[in-house]
Amino acid sequence: MKNPATTGAAPTGAVAARDESTRDRVARSIQTNGPSSAAVLAERLELTPAAVRRHLDHLLEDGLVESREERVYGPRGRGRPAKVFVLTDTGRHAFHQAYDDLAATALKFIAESGGDEAVAEFARGRVAEVEQRYRELVDAAPDSDKAEALARALTTDGYAASTAKAAHGEQLCQHHCPVAHVAEQFPQLCEAETEVFSRLLGRHVQRLATIAHGDGVCTTHIPGHVPAPQAVSGPAPVTDGESARTAR
Repeated sequence: MKNPATTGAAPTGAVAARDESTRDRVARSIQTNGPSSAAVLAERLELTPAAVRRHLDHLLEDGLVESREERVYGPRGRGRPAKVFVLTDTGRHAFHQAYDDLAATALKFIAESGGDEAVAEFARGRVAEVEQRYRELVDAAPDSDKAEALARALTTDGYAASTAKAAHGEQLCQHHCPVAHVAEQFPQLCEAETEVFSRLLGRHVQRLATIAHGDGVCTTHIPGHVPAPQAVSGPAPVTDGESARTAR
């Protein structure tokens, strides 16, 4: 009997369930790791490139993912940029947890009762505990590794974070955001997080993109560390008394 998965015939229930499970793995890999090419997905999930492309075609057809050119930071090499796949709003919403709805409802109540500033105060309180946990890890790292230490801490909390060199500094990339569904409605959550990054790194950072606003990755620019000015060596300053003696 021929395998319906390879002949184009309608798959059996078992094959259909397996396909759906693998398709879910592909989508979750994109959700966790951010924009990914078919080749990277195949290697990450230990699947054949042909199998990954088949599942990506279904996800594209269902409107759960979309393709775009890979964003390149710095000089671009020859040839066309690689095509990567990212989750659409529909795809991200398919993964959000039920407690997101509860959190959004609670924040709406706070906004209606106390206004936007009350929501911002709540957001700052929420990240205060995170800042306290991260502080020791980031402070222990040398200046050149503080961003990487922050990325490791974020990854432990489910943000799948990484760093990359960029013009005049670094990029901190969060490939997954557990609160993206809520942050879409309440950007104060992203703003409070950015403030924490600035305090932890001791530099004014700039948020360039967020998953909550439809970008594939939350991207934060961290300017390069500026060393303290060094004292200029040279002859000791001449006092008025010494000037008078020299004049004689």
